[in-house]
Amino acid sequence: MQMFRRTRDGGVSVWLPPGEATLLRTLVIPVLDLLGETGRPGEAGRPGAPGGTADDLDRLLAEAVEAAEAAEAPSIPDDPVLARLLPDAYQEDPEAAGEFRKYTESSLREAKKYFAQTLLDTLPPSGGRVRLTGDQARDWMRALNDVRLMFGVRLEVTEDFEEQLAALAPDDPKVAAFEVYGWLGAVQESLVRALDR
Repeated sequence: MQMFRRTRDGGVSVWLPPGEATLLRTLVIPVLDLLGETGRPGEAGRPGAPGGTADDLDRLLAEAVEAAEAAEAPSIPDDPVLARLLPDAYQEDPEAAGEFRKYTESSLREAKKYFAQTLLDTLPPSGGRVRLTGDQARDWMRALNDVRLMFGVRLEVTEDFEEQLAALAPDDPKVAAFEVYGWLGAVQESLVRALDR
């Protein structure tokens, strides 16, 4: 893999061969699937939209606050990857953690989906030169982190990653997955270094 390079405008640039571009796209999609899709609110009732007024906005906000207060706090996701992507803020206090999750989980999901979608939108399907603004590069960094986290949880990667990989038999199907995990780490490190320059 070629290294990311800092550009004069504060962004980054890298050239990705078709295989690596396809691999990145293939790895980001399961994160989006895990985070789930949510419907977009309709245009009606939005300030500035036909039929929308400030009173409509006040009413909608009041209804949203009332619904949030009445809603049962979401529990920790059953899927271990989602539990890591959407962690509890207060591990020692389940009630406080549930209350915090009730108000933050939706926005955290949306942010993570946005990062993943930015990567997909800025990555040419057939590879080639990728040019990212500083903001897009930071979104890539966050999306790559989520992909690595997903992989790490599924593979049960520990701090002894190298030893785990070395302990696998050459024909073990996990070898390829561990190598992809290592490659993702190299991509992420290259991007971080380019942004720090």
